Amino acid sequence: MSKRDYYDVLGVSRTAEVTEIKTSYRKLAIKYHPDKNPGDKEAEDKFKEAAEAYEVLSNTEKRRRYDQFGHAGNSASGYGGGGMNMDDIFSQFGDIFGGGNPFESFFGGGAGGSRGGRRVQRGTNLRIKVKLTLEEIAKGVEKKVKVNKQIKCNTCDGTGAKDKNSYHTCNTCGGSGSVRRVTNTILGQMQTTSTCPTCNGEGVEITAKCTSCKGEGLVRGEETISINIPAGVSEGMQLSMSGKGNAAPRGGIPGDLIILVEEVPHETLKRDGINVIYDLYVNFADAALGTSVEIPTIDGKAKIKIEPGTQGGKILRLKGKGLPEVNSYHKGDQLVYVNVWTPKTVSKEEKELLEKLKNSANFKPQPGKSEKSFFERIKEYFE
Repeated sequence: MSKRDYYDVLGVSRTAEVTEIKTSYRKLAIKYHPDKNPGDKEAEDKFKEAAEAYEVLSNTEKRRRYDQFGHAGNSASGYGGGGMNMDDIFSQFGDIFGGGNPFESFFGGGAGGSRGGRRVQRGTNLRIKVKLTLEEIAKGVEKKVKVNKQIKCNTCDGTGAKDKNSYHTCNTCGGSGSVRRVTNTILGQMQTTSTCPTCNGEGVEITAKCTSCKGEGLVRGEETISINIPAGVSEGMQLSMSGKGNAAPRGGIPGDLIILVEEVPHETLKRDGINVIYDLYVNFADAALGTSVEIPTIDGKAKIKIEPGTQGGKILRLKGKGLPEVNSYHKGDQLVYVNVWTPKTVSKEEKELLEKLKNSANFKPQPGKSEKSFFERIKEYFE
């Protein structure tokens, strides 16, 4: 099933400001919150759908990629922009509602109770660059990269405690990470919820810290990550792998791995969007008499025919020999720009021969019979 347009999901225009996007998401989050719609699968799906749309449209870079490439810009080959779990979604609420989880008071503490109310920490994102050749971009490629990052401490299994006896549920909050207070007012009893001061919202207490990670639950380590790069990516495009960034303390949500695409210049070919350009140089004799030449393409070598009387600036097209669009079957072309090479120096014999030729009527410019100009040919090609 294809995804709905994110702007339609939030009910905003494509030119909507961030404040309008945030306001729309806030209304939908309250309307479809699972604790307000218990057992309603459709409401839960809409709740997640709205959260995913907000995650992309509230982020300048993700929104730019979405506007340019659609869902493929952020989720090509399983990257980013999807697969959010409830912990991911509730981590957004501090931004939307100004801190904390508002649903505890809206719906009688259901959000805090059903998810334990613990403060779930999130690992930081990591950014790496991946260099790709034109051939790799044309076909897509799997890259294995070694990433130095924070990983879970094996000594304490990420708990941060010296041993199992040094790690126990917080006695103050009972592991919920929050405490509730009831006060009497003229309007009746009012319930307030706040972060547990003993465990700082984590729901656990550590009496003796792990000596390997000093109680952080994290250590520096190296991980080899396999990255599937889709065909057709371009310089500066960013891909995101959810959960492949730095680990979070005590079983929190890992950050994301952001992959920045960097193109390696090709020795003979130049990229122009999804088209590929090759500058072909032929000598005057070959241009006048015609010839066959072998030229490089992304797929290897190709033989093309130069017709007799070919003028400098002529553009030849090799259909389908360009690059694919991201997540699309459409491919660009290879454009061959023909340049007639003029020698800078000639021998005495060559000079004598050229002197004879230049006086021939056939070798004199004939404006009325000449081919179209370079700019006319460019215009004609794209029309």
